[in-house]
Amino acid sequence: MIGCMAEDPSNTRQLAEDVQAALTNDLTIDITTVGRQSGESQRIEIWFLHVGGVIYITGTPGPRDWFANLAANRSLTFHLKESVTADLEATASIVSDIDERRGVIESMVASWYREQVSSQEMLDTAPMVRITFANQI
Repeated sequence: MIGCMAEDPSNTRQLAEDVQAALTNDLTIDITTVGRQSGESQRIEIWFLHVGGVIYITGTPGPRDWFANLAANRSLTFHLKESVTADLEATASIVSDIDERRGVIESMVASWYREQVSSQEMLDTAPMVRITFANQI
């Protein structure tokens, strides 16, 4: 669900175009997950990656609450906040396929992560999810 709605169809179309542009060009978002222990909403700021038309969230290796929350409950809200403001309902799927993981880690947009730890460590142990939006944007 897009967070701001427009009654004028041309405004709705422009918002959809702005959201698509943000998903392609922006970097920083917030996500809201359901706490696996508390059951309460947990909102954090995080980066996302756009790789080959697919949206991913990853991080350097190590335990991450956001990842544990999504492993327990795949639903999240993806909050765009840089070039446009929109709240998108989504589902996360844990990425365990080695070829898919490699494609994300070796992409140009993931270079910062490779500067932090080795590509092999990222490939083997980094938290990673693929995002699917509830509504076609």
